[in-house]
Amino acid sequence: MLPKDPYILLSYVNMKLRNNYSSLAELCEEEGASEDEIVSALASVGFVYDPEQNAFR
Repeated sequence: MLPKDPYILLSYVNMKLRNNYSSLAELCEEEGASEDEIVSALASVGFVYDPEQNAFR
């Protein structure tokens, strides 16, 4: 289960991307999460996914 707070979600997702997954799609598939929900939640606080850096910035 992913954190609901967008700032905690940001830290969690970026840590997972850095340490375990090569892409957001891979993270979502393995964690059973919705890519659209993550992108939307983090966009609501000003962050976007950068596939070249494999992180939300």
